This record gives sequence, structure tokens and C-alpha cells, in this order.
Amino acid sequence: MLEPLPTLVTNTTPLIALTAATGNLDVLKLLFSRVIVPLEVAEEIRAGGTTEFGVDVFEHAHWLDIQKQVVHLQPFLKNSLDRGEAAVIQTALTMGVSLVCIDEAAGRRIARLCGLDLTGTIGLLIKAKQRGHPVSIPEAIERLRSHGIWLGAQVIQFAMAHA
Repeated sequence: MLEPLPTLVTNTTPLIALTAATGNLDVLKLLFSRVIVPLEVAEEIRAGGTTEFGVDVFEHAHWLDIQKQVVHLQPFLKNSLDRGEAAVIQTALTMGVSLVCIDEAAGRRIARLCGLDLTGTIGLLIKAKQRGHPVSIPEAIERLRSHGIWLGAQVIQFAMAHA
């Protein structure tokens, strides 16, 4: 069996998207020994209340390392990104974690500028499939779309090429 990847800091959208694509967050548990969720990300997920899509799955994933303190953001992060993305990048930099999971283009661009490695929802699904997790990429893409999660044509093409 392959060793899990070490640690990941994740943003809100991938957590919601993985729930839409697979019905749970087990892909993260399969791929990583530790998944860090900044408090700001947890607050974004919980903002709509307990009946909002994905909240129940998030709350039942007791193995997630949900941070208890607000992240002190560097001004350039605070002024460039939303709270969740900024907190993901700052948390990774502060804790010395090299890999972040962000789907939005602006967050990905800033993460790269900060020297961080990136993945996103589709990258996680492909990696899980490569590691033997029973995920159908075409079905996952269809479930994402049915939940209103937009994917660009290049992302879909990339995913299908690796499916």
C-alpha cells in the first residue's frame, strides 16, 4: 500500500466540492495523514447553518484538524483574497506545510507566489483514483455540476484525460 501524503491545508470550496462529488470527505482521509482546516474555513462552511449542503458531512469528519484560533493574516493576503483562502495560505506558511488545496484562481496564484504546492478538487479525485479509491471521474464531474459547482473546460478535459 502506498504511504499517505503527509499534511494538507484545505480551503472551503474543495471540502464542499468533494462532498458533492463523492458524498463524503473520505478521499482526504485516504490521501493525507493530516488535513488542517483553518478556523476561518470552518466558519465559512458553517455560515449557512446546519442544514446547508455539506455541513453535516464536515461536522462528522472528526479526523479533520480544525484549528481553534483565528489566523493572523499578513496584510497582502488580507487585501488580496477572501478570509478562507488567505487563512489557508497563512496557516500553511506558519505551520511549514507545503501543500494547500484551493480551487479558485486568485488563491492558487497567490499560493504559488508564496512558494506553496497546490492541488484542487479534481487533483484530489484523480490522485484518489490512482491510489485505488473507487471514484468515477465522469460521475464526480456530473455530481459537481448538478450541485452548481462550475468547472472550466480545461479542468474537465484534464480530469477526463486522467480518468
